[in-house]
Amino acid sequence: MFLLRVAFALSLVSVAVAQNPLQVSSPNGQIVFTLSGQAALHYSVSFRGKPLFDESELGLDLQGQPPIGPGWRYVNAQHSSADETYTIPVGKTKEVRDHYNSLIADFSGDSGAKFAIEVRAFDDGVAFRYVVPEQPTLNPVRISGERTQFRYSSDATLYPLVVNGFQSSYEDDYQMRTVGSLHPDWLIALPLLAQVPGTGWVAITEANLDHYAGMYLRGVKQLHTLKADLSPNVDLPGVAVDTRAPVKSPWRVLMIGDTPGRLIESNMILNLNPPSKIADTSWIHAGKSAWDWWSGDTATGVSFTPGMNTETLKHYIEFASDSGFPYMLIDAGWAKATPGAKPGDYADPADITQFHPKVDIPELLRYAKEKNVRIWLWSHWTSIDKYMDQAFPLFEQWGVAGVKIDFMNRDDQWMVDWYRRVVEKAAEHHLMIDYHGAFKPDGLRRTYPNLLTREGVMGKEYSKWSARVTPVHNTTLPFTRMLAGPMDYTPGAFNNSNLEKFVARNRMPMSLGTRAQELALFVVFESPLEMVSDYPEQYKGQKAFDFIKQVPATWDEVHVIDGFPMRYITLARRSGKDWYVGSLTNWEERNTRVPLDFLGEGKYVAEIYADAPDAGADATHIAFSKRAVDRSTVLDVHMVSGGGNAIWIHPEKP
Repeated sequence: MFLLRVAFALSLVSVAVAQNPLQVSSPNGQIVFTLSGQAALHYSVSFRGKPLFDESELGLDLQGQPPIGPGWRYVNAQHSSADETYTIPVGKTKEVRDHYNSLIADFSGDSGAKFAIEVRAFDDGVAFRYVVPEQPTLNPVRISGERTQFRYSSDATLYPLVVNGFQSSYEDDYQMRTVGSLHPDWLIALPLLAQVPGTGWVAITEANLDHYAGMYLRGVKQLHTLKADLSPNVDLPGVAVDTRAPVKSPWRVLMIGDTPGRLIESNMILNLNPPSKIADTSWIHAGKSAWDWWSGDTATGVSFTPGMNTETLKHYIEFASDSGFPYMLIDAGWAKATPGAKPGDYADPADITQFHPKVDIPELLRYAKEKNVRIWLWSHWTSIDKYMDQAFPLFEQWGVAGVKIDFMNRDDQWMVDWYRRVVEKAAEHHLMIDYHGAFKPDGLRRTYPNLLTREGVMGKEYSKWSARVTPVHNTTLPFTRMLAGPMDYTPGAFNNSNLEKFVARNRMPMSLGTRAQELALFVVFESPLEMVSDYPEQYKGQKAFDFIKQVPATWDEVHVIDGFPMRYITLARRSGKDWYVGSLTNWEERNTRVPLDFLGEGKYVAEIYADAPDAGADATHIAFSKRAVDRSTVLDVHMVSGGGNAIWIHPEKP
């Protein structure tokens, strides 16, 4: 259903922006974006009447040409507004409201060249982008960098992900720093969350990254200021974006709220992308998946030798079927390797139109169909790049559900274009996509909703070789990486451990935190394709597995009850008439209260999976209980160190 109300009003202003700054406000009036400047263009942002960003420079640097922005003359401005509601096949809300006020300000240079700054102000943030129309004096357009700055109004507290270069998988630890403590040589990935003292919370990221280079941030000498830095072109030194006009940069996004939880609820990133290009999305389905990689070739009480072979994969298909999961992901090793390639060297493009002798793909697909399970296939991106035109039609013929594509680890302009080319080709053949070794989401899944999820996060897999994925990390991710979109973190580990007993190992891997926290991850973390990471035998006879089988992977509504990055979070999601509540704590034992005022009228039953009294000593122990609740109920939740709490709330049966 679409509810569209668009009102356009043209405002022609004949005086300089320096004398009469241009402004656009959010529909509720709480966020104000101001465009000003004379020698250079600047913007500022206020929230609830308080400064959030002081005057920050705008503009583009071009190779071999004067920069766009400094000294350019203001021409005119156009104000408009829009209010639209649309639906998406999978996501954190089924319906999405796109409500904003906008401004387009036109400028011209001494040579007669033209460009514009477009701004949209929502109730949950503001975004701006550069627009270079088609013109003879600016073709080709070779952008060496942006002048875009983000000057906080005070020494804000940041939660940065510092990466070791532009070719990154975004898999690292988040820190807590002030703006002034950032080293100038640090490269900071997006999204970047900040708390501006006395004003509010803001996250910087980007949306609608199309035929452009990915953006990062660096500290600069100016007080409380960060500057945009673009991923460089791998073939053209000194160039980040090589294109022709017309050019529209990605949206530079400022997600804004009075609490960090409000940012999690936002659909702003989706709203800044074009509508779906897939007319019929009925074949796109969220769901949980069994997964053969995490187990380390382990299975107990079976008659076959575990490994990348037909018998093992049938075992996982049967597990998925028995558990009610719609999918089974076959990871690396199923395709025919390049002759002479070393074992495990998947960067040497395997032929994904053929399969390994030990993996009978036709038989597995037949067996999966018999068991009402669909297959996902893993591939290194180089194999997709080489064989996509042959493989995708073949996968459609086989009945494959989707492809997990790995190890891109880049977001330069060429790779950004490659992401779009792949997901578009996949849509033509009714294939869903999961990008691993990926840069952060930018809302592309609105335009191509067959892009279910992506990695770009240090997820559960790191527990196999390190102690880096901790409850502190888990309580940070919802407020940082997850703000950009779904993340394939791969929860579901049942060999749970506290810090003292933890051992990083490939076989029979452990995970830090309690089992109740592991269950809560399925609620707190968003991913329409949700891996159930452990091997089947680990779940046998475990009451906690009932929650994993029950919890959905796509939602109608989300509500953050409380939370603070690196400390704790309590979040509720609705699917139909049922609600699910997940709570996580860091290494601090914690009591929290969960008001259920988000429930509808009537009586409900809460099925609660809590930390057992001794879960601090044995992290696998949970306490299960049921109780009658309604919208007046306030639940008292106790979590041990590294603990959690997962609740399924459903209407009481008559």
